[in-house]
Amino acid sequence: MHWKPMMVRIFLISMGLTFIGLFLIIPLAAIFFQAFEKGVAVYWASIREPDTWAAVQLTVLTAAVVVPLNLVFGLAAAWAIAKFQFIGKHLLITLIDLPFAISPVISGLIYVLCFGLQGWLGPWLAAHNLKIVFAVPGIILATLLVTFPFIARELIPLMQAQGIEEEEAAVVLGAGGWQTFFRITLPNIKWALLYGIILCNSRAMGEFGAVSVVSGRIRGLTTTIPLQVEILYNEYKFSAAFAVASLLAILALVTLAINILVENKSRKDIQKSLG
Repeated sequence: MHWKPMMVRIFLISMGLTFIGLFLIIPLAAIFFQAFEKGVAVYWASIREPDTWAAVQLTVLTAAVVVPLNLVFGLAAAWAIAKFQFIGKHLLITLIDLPFAISPVISGLIYVLCFGLQGWLGPWLAAHNLKIVFAVPGIILATLLVTFPFIARELIPLMQAQGIEEEEAAVVLGAGGWQTFFRITLPNIKWALLYGIILCNSRAMGEFGAVSVVSGRIRGLTTTIPLQVEILYNEYKFSAAFAVASLLAILALVTLAINILVENKSRKDIQKSLG
């Protein structure tokens, strides 16, 4: 009588593995196959090509600026939303979710409209010799816009579920605001915070739509790794394009591995606290 649930379980597992194989494993394998098709020497030459190396450096720089800013914003927004009642709270939540609802291309166009030469602030920026669009600041701002919900959205549900009892108890016992944060709040959210940082970093390094609008795609200056992949592919340099694409694939695999480690560690901590 138990064969029906077993068959359903086998069917669901088979469907899941089939989809993972078709839409994840095979495409990843194809990327690495194409990247190394002409040999390791050609692969490393493609990675070390000056324009590609500049794209890697710009991508790392963008993530290095965007992730800490999102970390500060995400912590502040989540703490305010989960721990306090204030006018405009629901509006703040809506604004945090807004980048999920709009296209990244639209996010890039917003900055062109604001800071482009014909934009609202364009003439003033040009008069003061300041350049945002088609320069590194525009890339950072566009990436910041599309990634700022990630950390906040990981923290808000957890902090709301935890409530404010522990923080209130710490305050009653004489702890200050920063003491309460570092000794009570932060330890309780550390794994969700780390998970949000990982997701934010992955999206920042892989962002294409918003960055493609504001970058101008100036080779060696304003091209990130995803843009460099498109440029090389459009120039029919397929081996080089897949070699650079493999960097993003490796980033995805590393991100997946770290996520698994974080989830396992978080699960063990929960089990330890319950036990």
